[in-house]
Amino acid sequence: MWNEPCKERLSKIPKLYETEEIPLKDKLIYLHFFVGGCDWYIAEYDGNDLFWGYAILNGDFVNAEWGYISFSELKAIKVEGWLEIDCELEDLWRVRKAGTIDKIRI
Repeated sequence: MWNEPCKERLSKIPKLYETEEIPLKDKLIYLHFFVGGCDWYIAEYDGNDLFWGYAILNGDFVNAEWGYISFSELKAIKVEGWLEIDCELEDLWRVRKAGTIDKIRI
């Protein structure tokens, strides 16, 4: 994985179910992972291996959905044996509401 988020950055993400009462469009997105036409937007983290967020696979916006995402599985993904998942750098990704992210609004 390129630019794997540090423990300090991960510690800023709310724990699983902490934002359960917040409408989806208002949930804060703390991390953005991507490779090719795939994007994962992270809103919650269990502190171990499980994220909760929004996933778009292969640019398929019709079937994109909110759900659980394994951090270890993201780290293990390699496209064609060499291209790895990237996490947008902290100074490039600002935490923002899901409803303000174009790919989630689609």
